[in-house]
Amino acid sequence: MVLEIFRRREQKYLITKNQYELLVDRMSPYMRYDKFGNQGKYTVTSLYFENRQHTIYFETKNKLKFRQKLRLRIYDDTDINGLAFFEVKQKHKNVVNKRRTAIPLIDAYRYINKPTENLEKEYEASNYQILKEIDHFRKFYQLEPEMVVSYDRHAFHCITDPDLRVTFDLNLRCRNEDLNIEYGPYGENFIDPNLVVLEVKVSDSVPLWLARILQELQCEQRSASKFCTSLELLKGCALPGNLQQEKVLIGAR
Repeated sequence: MVLEIFRRREQKYLITKNQYELLVDRMSPYMRYDKFGNQGKYTVTSLYFENRQHTIYFETKNKLKFRQKLRLRIYDDTDINGLAFFEVKQKHKNVVNKRRTAIPLIDAYRYINKPTENLEKEYEASNYQILKEIDHFRKFYQLEPEMVVSYDRHAFHCITDPDLRVTFDLNLRCRNEDLNIEYGPYGENFIDPNLVVLEVKVSDSVPLWLARILQELQCEQRSASKFCTSLELLKGCALPGNLQQEKVLIGAR
């Protein structure tokens, strides 16, 4: 059964590969590998949506109290007939809500290219209510496919607390010249390859044992928006020049 609704708090860190390796070792008595992938390792490839006014970008960049994104996501090697996930990710302050529906990738493309009003008749989906919400969100913001973001993920779950999840994202790439996500995770690195995006996902607060390890390893809590950083790399000249860009861009000083 597909998990369709998530609600949690997220803390983001930008760490080095050495810190990543040490953290995985230090967490091992408390954490287990995610059940997906090989020892918790798998690839995530997402098609993000935006409009001509870059509304989603500015909502995120300006850290509005409520902001949201639309994406179509697949895992590992998925062909045109494989399973994808349409997701709306909403953030209110530090609380993240994610609503998603499973959908065949071929149907997702049909909806993107030739949407119809009768969603239940035309497309297969695990949750038509969520698909209707996605359709409303897309129409309201006039969203169209913008770019592909992909990365290699190493994921863990806490042994004693099922609500605690820790993920490490490496080799973060983006592209906008080929928006077919089934063609694979490739593109230009938008974050230094020596850096890792760490996300600690909890329902309430970070447990004391993990907070101590993060402090001892000097892990820096820092927001690193994959969406904003990718868009700045791919369309920097189309964005206002007075914006302060993310400092994790390749070649940023």
